[in-house]
Amino acid sequence: MDDSGKYTLAEAHLAFAKQTNGEVWGLLDKRQRSEEEARRMLLAAYTSQYHWLQVGTEVNQQRAEWLIARVYNVLGEAGPAMEHANRCLELTENYRDQMADFDMAFAYEEVARSNAHAGNQREARRYLEFATAAGAAIADAEDKEIFMADLEGGDWHGIR
Repeated sequence: MDDSGKYTLAEAHLAFAKQTNGEVWGLLDKRQRSEEEARRMLLAAYTSQYHWLQVGTEVNQQRAEWLIARVYNVLGEAGPAMEHANRCLELTENYRDQMADFDMAFAYEEVARSNAHAGNQREARRYLEFATAAGAAIADAEDKEIFMADLEGGDWHGIR
């Protein structure tokens, strides 16, 4: 019997975590999304997070929280975006020794963006300063370029 199509539960969780994460990014990159695509994007972000919780590290959990916050910000949902952005930052701070330098920058950026979206301009500007400083400290040139492009893009709800 051919076992090449069989996976352990951990292997399946890992495969689904990666697949749904990729689906979210594909939908985030679209300029125009249908209501159904927006719904699928949010469900895929949560599904990816669930699978990362089964087999991932604290880094995977942090990045999953960041992705959910980003999706909510893109969809115009400030409350849930703030909740997930704050959880992302908490994980980043608690597991700082496991994070890449860009993880801190992105965590600050999403907290800043979520605060801006929620109308908390003072907090948004404060975290934007943290994000900018953390972004400037990213060692790898390509990682820094990716972060800075993200920081410059998107809706900042009047604070940039």
